Amino acid sequence: MTQADFDAVSVYEPQGPALPLVCDSPHSGERYPADFGASATLAQLRQGEDTHVDALWSAAPALGATLIAANFPRVYIDPNRTLRDLDPELLAEPWPEPLDPGEKTRLGKGLIWRRMDKSTPIYDRKLSLAEVRHRIQAYYQPYHEALAAAIRRTQERFGAVWHLNLHSMPNDAYERLGRQSPRPLADFVLGDRDGATCEPGFVALIEEALRARGYTVARNDPYKGVQLIAQIGQPAQRRHSLQVEIRRPLYMDEATRERNAGFEQLRADLSQVLETVAGYVRGRMDDAPAG
Repeated sequence: MTQADFDAVSVYEPQGPALPLVCDSPHSGERYPADFGASATLAQLRQGEDTHVDALWSAAPALGATLIAANFPRVYIDPNRTLRDLDPELLAEPWPEPLDPGEKTRLGKGLIWRRMDKSTPIYDRKLSLAEVRHRIQAYYQPYHEALAAAIRRTQERFGAVWHLNLHSMPNDAYERLGRQSPRPLADFVLGDRDGATCEPGFVALIEEALRARGYTVARNDPYKGVQLIAQIGQPAQRRHSLQVEIRRPLYMDEATRERNAGFEQLRADLSQVLETVAGYVRGRMDDAPAG
């Protein structure tokens, strides 16, 4: 495996008695590898970050959860996409394996982003196969290995696992997705791929905890969840995975990426939500067979 410029992933282990709860933030990385070679400006590239999301949920380890965070940016390579979700238009030569790019990839936002928006290409060149392989081996794979190991260890120990996949969303999310909605974007969007990845009680618990603190909450609109919860969430095997999206103006300035006056209150609220989640998981442990 090739070397990364820095640690690709940070893993924060439980600080007290462990719970079968794993949280991951795949898009909050703010360190840009030296070989990026982008023509877009750093300010433009940073618009793809879920900046500060790992910090918002930083209470997780103290409550017994494992917290995993990517340190590299999603625009460099996105750990929430499959390896087949690669844009062939980005490559200087044909990829030697079958590809299956999705709709967002055709818009330039797949495994490796090609553009920030319709008018902002990321590169003024094509990427070589060696560049793409390096990004996969040095950044993407270590993230997936760390998350998979945490999920596996947790389920082996407790017989079950609950997983929170943590993100933030731009205030103009509907517009960016080319959609119209009769409702404004909710403060939080909970994605379980229309009920496929998580037990209903876990989703309801988090929705109720957020609403109790004055936030608006939607389910699967406009985000249902992508690769990570699809591969982890298998409720029939007691693997429950939920994507949580936070509307960015609640806690930061979208242009500068700086924390705003709402950051600390939101972090405090999410710490309380995590306490509620920890209590739920602790109670559900009694129903799980010992590993």
